[in-house]
Amino acid sequence: MNDDVDLCHHFARFVANTRYEDLPEDAIEGAKKTILDTLGVTLAASGMEPAVRALVELLQQSGGTEESTVLGFGGKLPAISAAFANGSMAHCLDFDDQTPWGAHAASSIVPSVFAIAERMGGVSGRRLITAVAIGQDLFARLRCNVGWNQNWNLSSMIGAFSATASAAYILELSAEQTAHALGIASQQSCGTMEVIFATGSDLRGMYAGFTAKGAVIAALLAQKGITGINTLFEGKAGIFNVYFGGKYDREKMLDGLGERFLGGTTLYKAWPAVGNSHTYIHATIELMKEKGIVAKDIETIRTFVGDFTYTMCTPLEVRRAPSTLVDAKMSLPFIVGIAASKGKMGIADFSETALKDPDVLAMAAKVVPMRDPDQNWTFKLPDGRIEIVTRDGRVFERLGDKVPGSSEAPLTWEQLSEKFVSCASVAKVPRSKAGIRKAQELVRQLENVGDATDVLRALS
Repeated sequence: MNDDVDLCHHFARFVANTRYEDLPEDAIEGAKKTILDTLGVTLAASGMEPAVRALVELLQQSGGTEESTVLGFGGKLPAISAAFANGSMAHCLDFDDQTPWGAHAASSIVPSVFAIAERMGGVSGRRLITAVAIGQDLFARLRCNVGWNQNWNLSSMIGAFSATASAAYILELSAEQTAHALGIASQQSCGTMEVIFATGSDLRGMYAGFTAKGAVIAALLAQKGITGINTLFEGKAGIFNVYFGGKYDREKMLDGLGERFLGGTTLYKAWPAVGNSHTYIHATIELMKEKGIVAKDIETIRTFVGDFTYTMCTPLEVRRAPSTLVDAKMSLPFIVGIAASKGKMGIADFSETALKDPDVLAMAAKVVPMRDPDQNWTFKLPDGRIEIVTRDGRVFERLGDKVPGSSEAPLTWEQLSEKFVSCASVAKVPRSKAGIRKAQELVRQLENVGDATDVLRALS
């Protein structure tokens, strides 16, 4: 579409004008699956990630009007604080959903919409589904159509806009107000990939909290009449020129906007580790099964890595024996070490105790990264390749194709429900079996629920 209207106004009209009836079935299903999955991984993080406890403690000490639920810990805080807490937990296990091209939308979107929905009261399931579907669609359109060089952290940088769009929809903002909200959100659209590449920091797991908090602030300020930036995306110093050197595809961002929703392409993780590692996890587990290899047979595991996965192997000794849970989920040798030593992987394999597991550490020490440009992350995540060398000199090779949770083998509702139960079972404050079951039932039929926040009450 060739016009002089900045994309923020096109996006804002799309947000304000979309109705539940406009959504295709796969977008509805994608939004509902995302809601269940995000609530589950957030609950799990409350009990599994020590770093988030300090944040929640700080927010609880700050107090304020009890508006919105802090999942896993119980109690309520102001909507802004609840979004901050729940967003930080939603990604910190790296178990949240992702697009087929990488990057995470839901860990910013879902905490934002629930925080505002509880603050408002009476938000229907249909409105919540639509808000999530809108955010997922905008996130994917931005993710796929900018010239990214693995410099900005797209999950937080573009997540600020998608989550704000969802929050604005819950608040029933006009198109003009929504455009202002997107401009306000730009003040918290940030974060570089060094938060991903560096070791020793808790921030890699918690960044979505800052984005969710920023989205709630942006939407509420716009509701109060604060104005944004009319040339937000395409101005001389707009988002696309500053962040992406002017490399973006306007036509593709607008193609089918409001008619074709991309949230239905969302992928849900089978394992609690960075998405780029899943092909290596799958290749390791399946190759050992197929060839009858047991852990004691293994001499060396060669992992063929590209640009991004190479960063997951450096510094090698640190990646073989990570000191924090956040680093463990980004350390390819350690992740492959878990898969090879146990022949499987679960949420319990990433605990403070598991970091010191001698069998895993011994296996991780056998993982050798091999540079391979065919494994570079150009757009779609590549299928990882491994070679296992046994003690008797045999060499076996496998690609990690048709990975559970991928587009070729998506997780079913039944598998997502099992994941939800597993995640909820390790929450800091245990949830009742009846409450967990009720929450699942409510999400499955969310389009028929009068107050979407009944789901959170079931988990209280």
